[in-house]
Amino acid sequence: MGNNLDIYIMVLKNLKKTSKSYLFLILFAFSLSGFSQDSTSVKKKSEFWKKVQIGGGLGLNVGGGFTDITIAPSAIYNVNDYLSLGVGLQGSYVSVKNNYNSFIYGGSLIGLVNPIPQIQLSVELEQLKVNTSFESFFQIPSRHFWNTGLFLGVGYRSNNVTIGARYNVLYRENDNVYSNAFMPFIRVFF
Repeated sequence: MGNNLDIYIMVLKNLKKTSKSYLFLILFAFSLSGFSQDSTSVKKKSEFWKKVQIGGGLGLNVGGGFTDITIAPSAIYNVNDYLSLGVGLQGSYVSVKNNYNSFIYGGSLIGLVNPIPQIQLSVELEQLKVNTSFESFFQIPSRHFWNTGLFLGVGYRSNNVTIGARYNVLYRENDNVYSNAFMPFIRVFF
């Protein structure tokens, strides 16, 4: 850094001898040297991404006038062998022909604990916006509401796949998001 300062001072003293374009090129070249990356910052960045896993779910259920399409990507960061933290997104379209249409979207915060490699405990806080429109002859008004779910789960884990069940402790029957508080799941992260 001291060498760059000496060069700047020397250039400024000889300003009358140097044209403005040469001065600009010299200052530009020295300023670039201050922005170069060292290998340790690149190494730290790659270490972070080595601990990130991507997963999620896709769902398609079509038939008999019923359509249910779901996309739910998620990502976790493995803090260590026992703890992972992450986020998820969810978007769903549900339709029953001549009855109703529903758009559901939102996100979640995920915590996974592995007390032993084969057992995975999970906590997931989910916030969903629900927009449901009924056909006019039912004379039921459209419903638009937020639904909060807090899922506690346990599963058997083998490599990147976990099979288990989760329970929504904030389940309310009249919110029409899930038909039951208890849900089986298959969770996969790559």
